[in-house]
Amino acid sequence: MEDHKKPKNQINIELPEDIAEGVYANLAMISHSQSEFVIDFIRMVPNVPKAKVKSRVILTPQHAKRLLRALADNLKKYEAQHGVVGGADNPPFPPFNFNTPKAQA
Repeated sequence: MEDHKKPKNQINIELPEDIAEGVYANLAMISHSQSEFVIDFIRMVPNVPKAKVKSRVILTPQHAKRLLRALADNLKKYEAQHGVVGGADNPPFPPFNFNTPKAQA
């Protein structure tokens, strides 16, 4: 009898502890084929010429479009609360040299 009170189409989502910590990335590269979009999240470190892919997400085109809309909606809400995010006129990729002095040992 309790089943009729449960909302339909409810999904239980488990967030494992290691995933909940997240992964920092300061660059994303996106590629696609006819059937999927691949987003590589990359961490670039100052004065290190080699960047590492920290996470890869593969999406169907339909899910990529949903992600685009969700990001746009969340960015709009963020800017309404915190102000406009700058940097839209910057080049698409951050510079590989962060203008910091080279480390010396």
